[in-house]
Amino acid sequence: MIRYLAAPALAAILSAAPVQAQTIVRHTNPPPAIILGGVTIPPGAELLMLSGQLASPIDPARTEGIEAYGDTKTQTVSTFRKIEAALAKQGYAMSDVVKLTVFVVGDPKLGGKMDFAGFNAGYREFFGTAANPNLVARSTVQVAALAGPQFLIEIEATAAKVR
Repeated sequence: MIRYLAAPALAAILSAAPVQAQTIVRHTNPPPAIILGGVTIPPGAELLMLSGQLASPIDPARTEGIEAYGDTKTQTVSTFRKIEAALAKQGYAMSDVVKLTVFVVGDPKLGGKMDFAGFNAGYREFFGTAANPNLVARSTVQVAALAGPQFLIEIEATAAKVR
């Protein structure tokens, strides 16, 4: 009889125990790294994965050629603004981004090499700032081409929230 009473009592005690709030853990790299080594996302966290985003033209009336979209830094900032808007529509912020995959085309002005410094300059306007101190896990790769010859950068973003 005692065995049958112990099980319900134990269940009542366990269900009354405080639940630890799980958080997203950002595994930092030593300075001067501006990206994370990785991210641990707890079970039950909500994920939002955005498709690759491209820059908008500097002047909507002009859409031909790289000059219409700007250099790598300009396209990076434009693309992050689009990501920021897409996140906001879903109730997320840039501080919720945990992973980026970045595709960069070689800049003809740099002999076909990607402008990694230009990308990082744009990235630093959105991550590791006073407004958003969070960094992200990130991969940045040079590709032969994107959806159009005017694009130098495409960025995919994954955001996560513990609700």
